[in-house]
Amino acid sequence: MSTRIISVTSGKGGVGKTNIVCNLAFCFASMGKRVMIMDADLSLGNVSVLMGLSPKYNVSHVLYGDKQIKDILITDANGIKILPASSGSPELSHLTESQKISLMARFEEFASAADNEGEPIDILLIDTQAGISPNVLYFNLAASEIYVVLTPEPTSISNSYSLIKILNTRYGEKYFSVIVNNVRTEKEAKEVYRHLSLISDKFLNVNLTYLGHVFFDDNISKSVSMQKPSLSLFPDSRSSLSIRKVAYNILSKKDDKISDGNIQFFLNKVLSAV
Repeated sequence: MSTRIISVTSGKGGVGKTNIVCNLAFCFASMGKRVMIMDADLSLGNVSVLMGLSPKYNVSHVLYGDKQIKDILITDANGIKILPASSGSPELSHLTESQKISLMARFEEFASAADNEGEPIDILLIDTQAGISPNVLYFNLAASEIYVVLTPEPTSISNSYSLIKILNTRYGEKYFSVIVNNVRTEKEAKEVYRHLSLISDKFLNVNLTYLGHVFFDDNISKSVSMQKPSLSLFPDSRSSLSIRKVAYNILSKKDDKISDGNIQFFLNKVLSAV
């Protein structure tokens, strides 16, 4: 069973990355897909908070050998599985090699069990930490698709370029997809993408794909306060319609890199990453 392994990442915090992850997961689940979110901001996770969930255990319990993946997984009312991160555990911001291997070994056990039980995961969304820390690079390199979320702010554009540059020049990663968040018009989003593409084409050997944009919408902040995906609370809002379009673009996206994506591929790549 093929599983799409997608990292959703950003060069800086505050661009709405986690909110987009939660809404994409909700949209995919509403289409009948089996979806799992891995909160890969291991020391300061926010996915469970935005989804209104209070996990008893988190990834730290797996890393320290107390629990297995299946023991810490939580499932929301929409059937979305969430692998929660710790909150306020700075030691998890830089995993050791043994911790990486331990985590992925537990992940492999979970994936094998899911396949055997006839409940394989269709889409695994990895919500990375913002920035360029070793953990960020680690999970991006392990994924078969890398989606960079940015906003029109100059710092967001420059930091996104820095993240792409490191993944390209140090590790040979060439394929990236872009989601532009918090825009007023489609023209503004396309201009942000054009600017990032121009500088990337000039200095790097990369292929950037435009996945779409998400409109600025006051309903998003309302949904964050209510700890629910905005798509569930305001399905016809401007932002929800644009997120849904991004989701459809993702599902229709086909290339050679996606076709070889599966849990085992993910694990093998993780263990040889950074």
